[in-house]
This record gives sequence, C-alpha cells and structure tokens, in this order.
Amino acid sequence: MTAQPVAEDPTAEIAASAPGPKVGAFFDLDGTVVDGFTAAAHASDRIRRRQAGIGEMLGVVEASMRYRLGRMRFEHLLNRAAGYLQGDSLADLDDVGERIFVESVSSRVFPAMREIVLAHQDRGHTVALSSSALTIHAEPVARFLEIDHVLCNHFEVDGAGNLTGRIAKPVVWGRNKASAVVRFCDANAIDLQNSYFYADGDEDAALMVMVGNPRPVNPRPKLAALAAEHGWPILRVTGTGRSRRSSLRRFVGFD
Repeated sequence: MTAQPVAEDPTAEIAASAPGPKVGAFFDLDGTVVDGFTAAAHASDRIRRRQAGIGEMLGVVEASMRYRLGRMRFEHLLNRAAGYLQGDSLADLDDVGERIFVESVSSRVFPAMREIVLAHQDRGHTVALSSSALTIHAEPVARFLEIDHVLCNHFEVDGAGNLTGRIAKPVVWGRNKASAVVRFCDANAIDLQNSYFYADGDEDAALMVMVGNPRPVNPRPKLAALAAEHGWPILRVTGTGRSRRSSLRRFVGFD
C-alpha cells in the first residue's frame, strides 16, 4: 500500500476536524517544525565564540558519527553534549537559547508548519511540542509559535541551578517520547485516537502508530516505509522562515 496524500491544503482538513481541547496536536521539533537541528545552531555558536575547545569539537563529531552508525545510544549522545556544559548556569543557558533562536533558528521555522500549528490552535486543539531536544532549544520555538506545552529533555541541575553534566531521566526519545505523550494525554483528558502527530524521525514510529492521525513530515527512510505500509499521508514541506508568510501551497508538497 502506498501513502496517500492528505487534502491539498492540510489546514482545511484541520478546520473540518472535531474542535476542542480533547484533540491533541503533537509536533516534533528538529526536521519537522524547524529546518535542521537546533542543537547544531548552539554548537556552531559555541565554536564561533571560541567557547568550545578542540577536545569538545572532536568529541561532538566522534559521538555524532558513532550515533549515526548505530554504535551509540541517543541517551549517551545527549549526555556527552551535556557534559561539555557542566557547571554552567541553566538560567544563563536559557538566555543563550533565546538569543540563538532569534539569530539563527527563527528564520528556519517552516512557514507551512507554522500555519498548521495555527490551524490547530484556531480549532481549540491542545497543541504541544514533543521533542527529544533540550529545553534551551525547544522552549524558544514554543514561545514563538505560542505553544503552551513542551514535552522534551531537561538538563539535570544541582541545588544552585548549575548543570551537573547529565540529562534528567527518563530521556525523551523513541518509546519514551511516546510514553510522555500518553501520560500527558491521560493527565489532560486528551483523546489520542482523535489526535495528530507530526514528525520526521524513524524513532517517532512508536508514537505514530498510537495516534489516530499520524502525519509524517519529510520522513526519513524507515518512517517513510512505515507510512507506505499503513497508508499514512506524508507531508513534504520546503522553504524556510526567511520568507514572509505566504500561501501554504507554496511550501507544501505531498507524496
């Protein structure tokens, strides 16, 4: 079975959906709402400001390569990155995250996805970012899109509010992300079978199979194959926030 396209304008489908907060709309961040990876913008900023030594740069590259080759778990990759920030103030990093968003990330928010978020908000749906990103990367995007709920990873901090170099457990990724969304739905009386999930990653299959309205966005190979198997509609979004708000059709194509 091949994946079937949704309506030509996804916002029209949303406008015709059941209204109210019992319908959830969950959005992955990197590669789905934002073109690229927000953590990469942070790493580039540290390099430009000469805050990252050669050991950190080589360590990040080595860890990323091992992760891509399947030789490192995502949890270990995230803790490796957090280790380089050990001792930093979380409050200061929150400010850094906001600055990086304004300087580098805001222009990479997909205009099509911004319109889809707005369509769900206009329908009164409960909208949330559900991402494996860290708070300093996810929360500025949520504020920009006026999304009230963020399910993501958190730095572990000590009593003084400084980073310990570890990530709070459980790490939000794959099945743990799905579990976090299920808990959120249970706590907020959201009907998962009437809800939507927008994501691009192969690891997001765990949640895709649970929601009533799975919406792969620019999916990676394994997720694309799963979408074809189940007949899920695939959204192809292009363009970035460097352009002003335009018609959704300019930025979205469908398989």
